[in-house]
Amino acid sequence: MKITKLTTYRIPPRWMLLKIETDEGIVGWGEPVIEGKARSVETAVEELGHYLIGQDPRRINDLWQVMYRGGFYRGGPILMSAMAGIDQALWDIKGKALGVPVYELLGGLVRDRMKTYSWVGGDRPADVIAGIRALREAGFDTFKMNGTEEFGLIDTSKKVDAAVSRIAEIREAFGNDIEFGIDFHGRVAAPMAKVLLKELEPYRPLFVEEPVLAEQAEYYPRLAAATPIPLAAGERMYSRFEFKHVFERGGISILQPDLSHAGGITECVKIAAMAEAYDVTLAPHCPLGPIALASCLQVDFVSYNAVIQEQSMGIHYNKGGEVLDYVLNPEDFHLDKGYIKPLPKPGLGVVINEEKVIEASRNTEDWRNPLWRHFDGSVAEW
Repeated sequence: MKITKLTTYRIPPRWMLLKIETDEGIVGWGEPVIEGKARSVETAVEELGHYLIGQDPRRINDLWQVMYRGGFYRGGPILMSAMAGIDQALWDIKGKALGVPVYELLGGLVRDRMKTYSWVGGDRPADVIAGIRALREAGFDTFKMNGTEEFGLIDTSKKVDAAVSRIAEIREAFGNDIEFGIDFHGRVAAPMAKVLLKELEPYRPLFVEEPVLAEQAEYYPRLAAATPIPLAAGERMYSRFEFKHVFERGGISILQPDLSHAGGITECVKIAAMAEAYDVTLAPHCPLGPIALASCLQVDFVSYNAVIQEQSMGIHYNKGGEVLDYVLNPEDFHLDKGYIKPLPKPGLGVVINEEKVIEASRNTEDWRNPLWRHFDGSVAEW
């Protein structure tokens, strides 16, 4: 079997899908994208394609190493995201060629169903409680929300109180009937992270995500030593070579690699195994589309330390397209009380509505995250 063609499709709301074709008619799909930098990743996919055309797609390990090591410069969000989508598509092809789901090729199931959680509220959440009530009716009992809006390197007690009061209201409204994680989103610098974590302790959040930016990872063990709240991070880390430094230092309880950013299934299975050796749990980052979610689930179902899976059905970013809009087998993604079963079909388990993808790609607009500024005019972390 030989790879004959790679085609990318940028589609709403902010996703990009990749189709890899073979001379035997078997097609694989992947989702290589950096939100807001889709065209950059698209170019990287095209460049990496020169290594792939004419090669056997079933030699995934060799092709991964060729893409990673063959160009001398390596790593980073653009190259690793391009590789991630390609890797997903190669696994999709291999599973379809052998007639089994990818998780069977990775050793088989370690669980029968996977717990998921849902985003609630947007970048500037105004009515989180109403959102939680609506999602509870859909069967969810676990959520994640942004913890703050703009937050200065050193900020006011008023800003701290506003962030904490929102969490207090949630616990008052729902008690322990729900669980929730709080995403600092890299908006909080180290001096204020310690303050916020201390103030949030009485409300016992499931975790605090990205308490500081990944480039400040040396603070993870210091913050962890100062709070009982589990700390989560990893969405802006792109290979096991970055994650190993976090494992060595300690401080992170929940690891969140993104299957569309961190080298795909091949790399994230290794990252998950490294995490297990350090007694760190796995909760893959996934605010993206159907192939990204399916890829996450393949890793979740073979990783003992996977504890919960993010998914973006109904997320606030989904304007112009929803996760299952491009899928012909939505029944396989059915959520029962927040749990999802292993996708049963061969490969990644997603049957893509190619006609709809092509149509949507014709008029898609480039998505950009908002640019925020502090009151003094300086740029704020979004």
